[in-house]
Amino acid sequence: MLAAAGIGDAALVVADPVTQAQLWRIREDGAGLAGRAPSDRPAWPGWEDAAVPPQRLGAYLARFDELVASYQLTSAPFGHFGDGCMHVRLDFPLDEPGGTKILRDFLTDAAKLVGEFGGSLSGEHGDGRARSELLPHMYSADAIALFAAVKHAFDPGNLLNPGVLVDPDPVDADVRPAGRFPLKALAMAYPHDGGDLAQAVHRCTGVGKCRADNSAAGGVMCPSYLATREEKDSTRGRARVLQEVVRGELAWSDPAVHDALDLCLSCKGCASDCPTGIDMATYKSEVLHQTYRGRLRPRSHYTLGKLPLWARLAGRTPRLANLGIRLPVLGRLLLWLAGVDRRRTVPAFARRPFRRTFQPAPGGTPVVLFADSFSDAFSPEAAQATVRVLRAAGYEPRLPSGSVCCGLTWITTGQLDAARTILSRTVAALAPDARAGVPIVGIEPSCTAVLRSDIRELLPGDEDAAAVAGSVRTLAELLAQTPGWTPPDLSGIDVIAQPHCHHHAVLGWKADADLLKATGAQVRRLAGCCGLAGNFGVEIGHYEVSVAVAEQHLLPALDAAPDAVVLADGFSCRTQVADLRDRPAVHLAQLLDPGRGGL
Repeated sequence: MLAAAGIGDAALVVADPVTQAQLWRIREDGAGLAGRAPSDRPAWPGWEDAAVPPQRLGAYLARFDELVASYQLTSAPFGHFGDGCMHVRLDFPLDEPGGTKILRDFLTDAAKLVGEFGGSLSGEHGDGRARSELLPHMYSADAIALFAAVKHAFDPGNLLNPGVLVDPDPVDADVRPAGRFPLKALAMAYPHDGGDLAQAVHRCTGVGKCRADNSAAGGVMCPSYLATREEKDSTRGRARVLQEVVRGELAWSDPAVHDALDLCLSCKGCASDCPTGIDMATYKSEVLHQTYRGRLRPRSHYTLGKLPLWARLAGRTPRLANLGIRLPVLGRLLLWLAGVDRRRTVPAFARRPFRRTFQPAPGGTPVVLFADSFSDAFSPEAAQATVRVLRAAGYEPRLPSGSVCCGLTWITTGQLDAARTILSRTVAALAPDARAGVPIVGIEPSCTAVLRSDIRELLPGDEDAAAVAGSVRTLAELLAQTPGWTPPDLSGIDVIAQPHCHHHAVLGWKADADLLKATGAQVRRLAGCCGLAGNFGVEIGHYEVSVAVAEQHLLPALDAAPDAVVLADGFSCRTQVADLRDRPAVHLAQLLDPGRGGL
């Protein structure tokens, strides 16, 4: 109606439901997205809810912008302009000396301004501790005195909400993040936060999206909270605990810190789904690194955390290794020693690791195939199918010279010095091809994500590492960029797709979705996490939560479609499906394999 009336300079009517959902998400995530100011500094609440008569909003906003500029701040406004109400976050310099005074002075001047325009300090919500001291700029002295008289009549002992509205506390009395919190010898680079972990964990502004079920939008965050419904297991709850760590109120090794992080699956769902950009998986790795550096670690760190090392050793005698796991008494003892829950089924080592069976062939456009430890030692059929698909698309895959590893299991267990060393060797092996423009194709999503993202955290400023990260492709991404390649016709095939969490959060699953759509298959993409999440779901103490996470989306979908093909690029996702439903799952390469060996 407004567009048809020609109101405004330009208008766009959006009828597509998908696009509508994307636009509404911008509004829904407004409070989180505004947590980063235009200056790229953290933006804080404080002047959240002022409103003026709508007909005076334009003049008010102009004066408000002048006020913001006079304090050398920048603002990120969002909210209900149609109602004359403005939500806004501002980059108060709370990490600088005198920052709290600047906050107080600005709020006082802002209150005077909104009073001048006949507005309200709280157009939508309550006044509370954040604005009670400012009410005299909105109400007369007689009105304030009447508030006090009513309060004292019904609460002579001042038991109810002391410090609010009547005899209010100063607006700057309880500003939590005031001051600098220097942390030295951090293992991660935190490039988006200037190397400052304090700034990173204070990205959380408490909007609580991690407490909502965002599966309708294909989200992942936060699987552990959805399983336990405990605040401490939410991304927000963990961020609050880590804020106490960076302020020096809790030690890295404090039991409360590890209790809050214990059920974090390191799924990285928050890295993409939290509008403020929290990356709890990285913070958890940092905490484990700082806590156990130079100290005795939990035994699972030595076993599951160094799984690629043990897998290479087992690959020399895989039958003997498998026999030891399958023997009842010895197997249970080995599981306990490894810190693995006895209810878990340990995948068998491949009789012949992929690297031993791979045969290079001449011709084709060269690509480097990053054969990760899981694809090599446990799931060589996924790697072999990837080779066949690449060759059918006109490529000739080759393996890197020497043994390479992304160090993922070292990263998730906080063994970051070792992870950095491992990644440095891997970068040295991959960099010549990356600099020559040869794509590096990953098989396992979590390992591929390390090469694209975590590598920048652990090897900041390394030009070779940046070149490698820029050359990494998923199979779907590479095929989408391949002129003349067309996907096979999979019409009539029903597919349940469980994207790996790191694929969703770091790599993006759009290329896969587009490719699958082009095949003609009927695809149901699942939201959420499978629940295994690498070493998390097999560790002692995590089994119940792992299963509870799987019960959110994965298991109901499997039970509802017993004949569908299960697509799961992640080795841990395929393991969870096999463990909890004794059902096969395939990698994308197996689905696209010209020989259909995986179906």
